[in-house]
Amino acid sequence: MSLRPFRPQRAAAVAVLLAIALAAAAAPAHAEGSLRVAQQFGIAYLILDVVKDQKLVEKHGKEAGLDIKVEWAQISGASAMNEALLAGALDMVSAGVPPALVLWDRTRGKQNVKLVAALGSLPNYLLSNNPAVKTLDDFSAKDRIAVPAAGVGFQSRTLQIEAAKRYGKDNFKRFDDISISLPHPDATTALISGGLEVNAHFSSAPFYYQALARNPAVHKVISSYEILGGPATFNVLYTTQKFHDANPKTYKAFYAALAEAAAWIPAHKEEAAAIFIRQQSSKLPPDFVRKIIDDPENQFTVSPQQTQVYADKLHEIGVLQARAASWKEYFFEAAHANPGS
Repeated sequence: MSLRPFRPQRAAAVAVLLAIALAAAAAPAHAEGSLRVAQQFGIAYLILDVVKDQKLVEKHGKEAGLDIKVEWAQISGASAMNEALLAGALDMVSAGVPPALVLWDRTRGKQNVKLVAALGSLPNYLLSNNPAVKTLDDFSAKDRIAVPAAGVGFQSRTLQIEAAKRYGKDNFKRFDDISISLPHPDATTALISGGLEVNAHFSSAPFYYQALARNPAVHKVISSYEILGGPATFNVLYTTQKFHDANPKTYKAFYAALAEAAAWIPAHKEEAAAIFIRQQSSKLPPDFVRKIIDDPENQFTVSPQQTQVYADKLHEIGVLQARAASWKEYFFEAAHANPGS
């Protein structure tokens, strides 16, 4: 198994994307039939990999009498996603539930960002290669926890919820000072190699599977499921009210494509593994990817699960100003037909 390093050109690509975003801030919205989507790295984005590979958005667009051109981008971190969405460089972005909720909260009455669909319920594991760290209480100022977006991303917000529970609401940022921003591939490489500044990583699949398999010193400290009290949505898609309202046919075709991909994966796991490897240029063995897809902890579904827990807890610690009465308040109505929480 080999890891894909975060090459300098990827960082450059993000910079270019954001430059385009700033230039596009005053540009008119795309007309129906045009969609720009961004995803991050890892098998948590398998639904999008299938949608892209099988051209499902184009398929559902044609069924509605619309030719849809889809542009795909792959970048790391919620901060870059949010900046590009608000600047108009992307129409649909993906990140963890907490950063999506923060953007919903901060754009109420303005861009009115809302969530489109879940991308699955998959745990994140907080890993460490430091033998002295068995629980969260064991982390010290000398440790460094790698996360994709320190302080603001899914992993940091999840740690903030747990820190508030353990150490009191005033100490919810306890782990922010020892967290650093690093894409999952780089963080995994650092954790496996050992002897580096980064000795912990709040990791998503397939990366925590790799780290646990390749370095016997790497161990799980806690998982997001343990913090949230059970299976919960990891990543979601979200967009602005402007794009949603101006592109009803494109939006409907995209949502239908997501739902089809989610229904297709459980019945075609071997093909889904091949699609992940192909779309993300992964060098992981097919049987290793299939093992991840087979893991009962991982559910590829568009139905949100326990997002309300994030909404409530982040409001309690002051990250969110608005209190959502229901998950339907921050999801667009197309998602309301499915079960959710």
